[in-house]
Amino acid sequence: MSSIKKVLICGLGAIGSIYAVKIAPKTDIELKVLVDSSRFERYKSSPLVFNGVSYNFDYVLPSRTDFVADLIIIATKNNVLDEVIENLKNFVGPETIILSLLNGLKSEDILSDVFGKEKVLYSYYIGHTSTRVGRNVVHDDVYKTVFGEKDNSKYSEKVLKLKEFFDSTKINYEIPVDMEYSRWWKFLVNVGYNQASAILNASYGVFQTSEKANNFAIKLMEEAVELAKLSGVKNTQQLISEVLEVIKTMLPDTRTSMLQDIDAKRQTEVDIFSGYICELAQKYNISVPYNKIAYEIIKAIDDKNMMD
Repeated sequence: MSSIKKVLICGLGAIGSIYAVKIAPKTDIELKVLVDSSRFERYKSSPLVFNGVSYNFDYVLPSRTDFVADLIIIATKNNVLDEVIENLKNFVGPETIILSLLNGLKSEDILSDVFGKEKVLYSYYIGHTSTRVGRNVVHDDVYKTVFGEKDNSKYSEKVLKLKEFFDSTKINYEIPVDMEYSRWWKFLVNVGYNQASAILNASYGVFQTSEKANNFAIKLMEEAVELAKLSGVKNTQQLISEVLEVIKTMLPDTRTSMLQDIDAKRQTEVDIFSGYICELAQKYNISVPYNKIAYEIIKAIDDKNMMD
């Protein structure tokens, strides 16, 4: 089994930067960061500052044709996935592993349709919120990368290869046996707390101390659990309680990624949270009133921010 030696990161924001600074010190790894033409000169002249340390990376444009990656890590927003796919085409070879850290449940299937299912692993990031202001990122290194095939009772070659790479770069990870359950667990975190935080303008501390605020997040998650059951996910009865245990550990003053998007007047990812919930609800003919109103409210916030 060959080792991962060439890595391409697409997206150098609050999440992608965590992986870039972990990989950068490894002299035996060739790391490149994919950027579009609008960011190329700006990023080269304005280094990323991560926890007070400046980093200069080897930035490449989508037109580059002399670098085929062993591993591609996608850490952008979902709303640019189509553009990302187009920009990646020169960097994907027969043995490339593609890891999508995008929120939601759709990106891996979309990437599989384009590049082949054999190249894509399911994955997500979970941990303390990484805070980004411009080119400055602050993070406390409390996180893990959850990845694997849908069933990891026996590790595939791709999983073993990525496990070896993460061990060598000291990137925190977990490989759950039931990846589908794990993905829906992360989806519930986003559906519940990202959306409730966006509507209430609330940090994690609000949900840790306000019963009413926390109950609102739970109502959003309960609708998602019903859809998880209908989608064939196992052990759904424990999903919400496991989410609640993690929320208790979050730093009280930190803000969810969706709330940070609103703070920065960026468009949110509501379409892949309550928007997707509403899609599935229509498919299964069930009612999801909390997610329906959450979708309308957050969409209204997005529209307002576009006009400001």
